[in-house]
Amino acid sequence: MMLVRAIAVWLVIIAAESVSGTIRRLWLIPILGEARAGQIGFVVGAIIIIAIAWLFVRWMRAESTTALLLIGLLWAALTFLFEILLGRLVLDYSWVRIAADYDITQGGLMAIGLMVLLLAPWIAAILRRTGSPKCKRPIGPGVQFIFKK
Repeated sequence: MMLVRAIAVWLVIIAAESVSGTIRRLWLIPILGEARAGQIGFVVGAIIIIAIAWLFVRWMRAESTTALLLIGLLWAALTFLFEILLGRLVLDYSWVRIAADYDITQGGLMAIGLMVLLLAPWIAAILRRTGSPKCKRPIGPGVQFIFKK
């Protein structure tokens, strides 16, 4: 059940990121240029990912740090595959163009974005725990140390 819920949340993330990317491409790039729009898009995208993870982390019912990080790993892997398939099959990007999105030396921020996805459920669980007095129990043994005073 947790896996199905994690995939459902990933679909919400991909939908939100697709809308954000479309807005960036249509409005920000013509005004600010590709590099600056990409930087802004990265920050906005990270906020979207963390916000969605925050909204759904309890619903996914991941009760340990390991489960949270496995969900993040799943999200990162699915996103990587999605980006490759979208780039190659829909947008007809070359392998070099796709690789550039992951190369920090060329301004690509996707590798960092995948790290955000990997850590998002764990970060969201921490934010949920510290932001909500209703959550009395620790998220899991691996996260419990964070909440000790």
